[in-house]
Amino acid sequence: MDDIKDGPHGAGVHIEEGVKQSSGGGFLSDFQARYAKVDPASYLRRPDESGFQYWGRRLGSLKPVELLLAEYANTELRQYLNWWQLIFIGIGAIIGTGIFVLSGQAAAQNAGPAVTVSFIVAAFASGFAALSYSELASMIPVSGSAYTYAYATMGEFVGWTLGWDLVLEYMVGAATVGVGWSGYFKKFFELFDIHFADSWTEPTVIWQENPARIYYEEGHAFNVPGFVVIIIVTIVLCIGIQQSSWVNAVIVVIKLIVVVMFIFALCGFVDKENYNPYVPPNTSGDWHFFGAPGIFAAATTVFFAYIGFDSVTTAAMEAKNPKRDLPIGIIGSLIVTTVLYIGFCTVMTGAAHYTELNTPTPVITAIEAVERRTEQSWMWLKVITILGALAGLSSVLLITMLGQTRVFYSMAKDGLVPAIFAKVHPRFKTPYMSTILVGSITAILSAILPVDLLGNMTSVGTLLAFFIVHCGVIVLRFTRPDVERWFKIPGGRIFFIIFPVIGMVICVLLIAVAEVSTIWRLFVWMGVGWIVYFSYSIRHSKLHRDPIGRFAEVHAHAEQSKEEVYPVQDYDYQNRS
Repeated sequence: MDDIKDGPHGAGVHIEEGVKQSSGGGFLSDFQARYAKVDPASYLRRPDESGFQYWGRRLGSLKPVELLLAEYANTELRQYLNWWQLIFIGIGAIIGTGIFVLSGQAAAQNAGPAVTVSFIVAAFASGFAALSYSELASMIPVSGSAYTYAYATMGEFVGWTLGWDLVLEYMVGAATVGVGWSGYFKKFFELFDIHFADSWTEPTVIWQENPARIYYEEGHAFNVPGFVVIIIVTIVLCIGIQQSSWVNAVIVVIKLIVVVMFIFALCGFVDKENYNPYVPPNTSGDWHFFGAPGIFAAATTVFFAYIGFDSVTTAAMEAKNPKRDLPIGIIGSLIVTTVLYIGFCTVMTGAAHYTELNTPTPVITAIEAVERRTEQSWMWLKVITILGALAGLSSVLLITMLGQTRVFYSMAKDGLVPAIFAKVHPRFKTPYMSTILVGSITAILSAILPVDLLGNMTSVGTLLAFFIVHCGVIVLRFTRPDVERWFKIPGGRIFFIIFPVIGMVICVLLIAVAEVSTIWRLFVWMGVGWIVYFSYSIRHSKLHRDPIGRFAEVHAHAEQSKEEVYPVQDYDYQNRS
């Protein structure tokens, strides 16, 4: 037992050991004791500890699972969602820009008709990630997704890194969808010979990957449709989770009908010659373009199409029974969309030659190719497909922005970003300040930046998040075997490790085959995040400034709601600013 440790203002705090270690001891027992320790005062600086040692230990400070569970039990957010709504949230976030926009670009630039194989490779990577997310979500049902899991398993610094990475995944991902939405909006009116000027329907700048450069396109001022739709979605999210959920459910039904209709309407008009060669040979000298390596390069691009199932975990605090329903939502949404993607891409690359698909609306390009070949009008299918694409992209915007605001909410509750982002609207029970911020920045990005630049950045950022989630599953299996898990990765106590390890390897491989410029942009983004962390977040973290107050605050809420959370010893507590 420690005697007394002084807080920042010298307030004496009596401390007991949070966990009694068994006499059998050993490395694993000591490690488990550290993770199972629910001791607020252990976050304070020790009398014999130098400043360098203390700040170094701060980087690895863990947020106990017990504290996370207590936060769920006493959340201000409205707990409304059930399992089928969570599946719809997953599908709503997944089916969007990846299939309606990036699938054509990946086929035309990297893989040809074999882009279908690229989708299967990306599905495997996502499937392993879905297993890891499901286990952690059933164990730690709180908002924050990978950020929260990393904070509980690898410490505050890794947690912050993942939180900052999720900004890249969700916010930049939503901006990507906004650009794609604008393209289909413009195409819809072109069907009726109504043409809008590029000056207000195209992003301001153009991105060229090889050689890497970004430049202003003459006549492109501001992407107004992309900007406006994101502002509208922001307003819907501010109103409430119940309204957002029903809007998403209606939209998901519409786009599922449209995707299935596209597959069955055109499957009888596929030209087998478009599959020859199925894997186009590499002739450029750059292995990213076609050939077998091009399939994996395309997999990195179309991986964006699967981003979204992890959005289910960000709604954990608004779920009725998250321990059971979150895994159902994650795995269920991924299975449904994978089957649809394989059928969709097979038909699209068979309907039109892959070289024609490098357009903002490749699905319409495929229908127009069938029109030319059959000399028949397919206007009805083009209209329905564009309306379905617009609806589908709208639901992706809704869910990805929902995810980002909930991550900001969790980070603000921990003090890593300003507390205003944790402010909940008194009537709508939504984190409206973070929603307004996220919506405003996303709308501006969507109006200025092109879809390919945004999409590649999002894919690589998500792969990094998946990698750390896999690590978190392994760490918690060995350090917190005592915590209840509704869902477990199959394989028992030892062989379960095969799944997260394979998932980690796939993530590394997909990051490795990404464009070098994309990887550099990820490093720059992370560098900016670390500057923010060391200049602001580490100094304002509630587990640094007032750990005892943070635990006492949650415990006080639990006593008011008569919830059983975790044992807290009697402390000589004095509130410290």
